[in-house]
Amino acid sequence: MPGPQPVAAGLHLVATPIGNLRDITLRALDTLHAADRIYAEDTRVARKLLDAYGVSAKPRPCHDHNEDRVTPEILAALEAGETVALVSDAGTPLVSDPGFRLARAALEAGHRVHSLPGACAPIAALTISGLPSDTFLFDGFPPSKTAARKKRFEVLRTVPATLVFFESAQRLAASLSDMAKVFGSRPAAVARELTKKFEEVRRGTLDDLAAHYDAEGPPRGEIVVLCGPPEAGSLDWGEADVDAALAEAVPALGVKGASQAVAGVSGWSKRDLYARAQALKDSGTP
Repeated sequence: MPGPQPVAAGLHLVATPIGNLRDITLRALDTLHAADRIYAEDTRVARKLLDAYGVSAKPRPCHDHNEDRVTPEILAALEAGETVALVSDAGTPLVSDPGFRLARAALEAGHRVHSLPGACAPIAALTISGLPSDTFLFDGFPPSKTAARKKRFEVLRTVPATLVFFESAQRLAASLSDMAKVFGSRPAAVARELTKKFEEVRRGTLDDLAAHYDAEGPPRGEIVVLCGPPEAGSLDWGEADVDAALAEAVPALGVKGASQAVAGVSGWSKRDLYARAQALKDSGTP
């Protein structure tokens, strides 16, 4: 097995385990041992990981409430040629976690930003959900208020992809119920405690899952909710629905890919959809 690799200067976005400490990568360990500075969403959580692998560096805080304040400090360290690592509490930084503003500022200042891939809860949940994984949309946490949550789901209703969300235990049943009302009785899955001893994936329709968690109460652990895409012909696709779906799909799939994906569920021809997608892109709508 190759030994430790040299670590370049720059900002390193280090994915960390989402439950099982053995999911850390060798490259992540090389970087954490070599880093001049380590910034963490929660230094207490990071300390447990660092202690487990003999990393003596003292982590510094970088979270939603101080990111703007510490960014100049980090940029100065990068300008001085230091190696800076950023970790979140679990999983990949920037994925519903702090770090986006910092990474963008580092790139704009001309510094190298390195991605150290590894554990990522949305991807882990998608792969074991039993739902289509060729096209998916991760939408973070749904809004906490019912009206705003339903409004967001309406925007996503016609997206021809598996939808992936984070959700809190306390809001899980209500969120699933709102999904069922907006999306209909689609196949879905709830994954929790991923990579841990009590990992669980519960599969069923949105209605069934909403009823289960309403009766059982909030589950323990970090939760990922997945909802299957609409079935072909299951929606009455008007022009507004088509344009909304294309606007969501074009940035990720491009004009051709979005046209093919929406054609598969809407009943519209690929030729017509291609023309609409191109027009949307040209207008700057997506």
